[in-house]
Amino acid sequence: MASRDVVRYETPLSTAFKWLSAIFIAIYVVWTVLPIFIMFMSSFKDLLEAFKLPAVGDWGGIMVFFDFTPTTKHYYELFANLGFTTYLFNSLVAAGGSAVVSVVLGSLCAYSLSRIDFRGKSDLFFWIISTRMAPVVAVMVPLYWIFRELDLVGTLPGLILAYTTFNLPFAIWILKGFFDNVPYAIEEAQMVDGATRFQAFRAILPLVAPGIGAFIVLCILFAWNDYLFAAIIGSGGAKTLPAATRELVQPQNIQWGQIMAAGVVTTLPMMFLGLVIRKYLVTGLTMGAVKE
Repeated sequence: MASRDVVRYETPLSTAFKWLSAIFIAIYVVWTVLPIFIMFMSSFKDLLEAFKLPAVGDWGGIMVFFDFTPTTKHYYELFANLGFTTYLFNSLVAAGGSAVVSVVLGSLCAYSLSRIDFRGKSDLFFWIISTRMAPVVAVMVPLYWIFRELDLVGTLPGLILAYTTFNLPFAIWILKGFFDNVPYAIEEAQMVDGATRFQAFRAILPLVAPGIGAFIVLCILFAWNDYLFAAIIGSGGAKTLPAATRELVQPQNIQWGQIMAAGVVTTLPMMFLGLVIRKYLVTGLTMGAVKE
């Protein structure tokens, strides 16, 4: 019996494309990982060792980068003398609080837009997402005036509200696609059995849980990495890690070791969070990609 195996012949063009793809990925990995690696290593170096360079023309002198005596004094300075424990706490509360509020309110609104037909629904949905299109700088002055009148400047509730202002429209837009992908027959069966609309809504939440979890991570990332709101709305009692790190750059002196340590403290939690839930993050982000 003749074999029906398909024989694939590689053309010179396809071979060249594979090599170019491999080279591009290698360069991209180095370009992405190298700054993080340098930042991590430099955070354990004394200032003089951090700026030590090999002699001109000594290509083997690259090993001088690894020749140092590790020290944790930069981390000690951050948490013992510069108050970074408070700034870390503020970042956690502001990012987590904004994510929870945005997802709770956003899921309720997104479910309503997905399941209930009413006049002007498409216009309302466009208006909601259009509020996210404006750059933050364009609305910072009126927002600051409102927050100052409400005595929310320099407070964690004010910072959470500021982040929610920009996260909520994005939450509604993303979560609506997740609910659109859930068959309405599931809720109809629940309501035929006597469930209320809210009970039917709760019944389908496990089906969109990966998408909600993915968006919680995105909200946390947006708030965690923010500098503008943290520096203006959170100035004073609600300062977060990015704003506190910026203050290490002073006109008379730049604390390079402490800046590197602060960068590690700011980056590692989000990297660890992404690694832990990477599987669910990919599943959640692709939930609403295809409507069944």
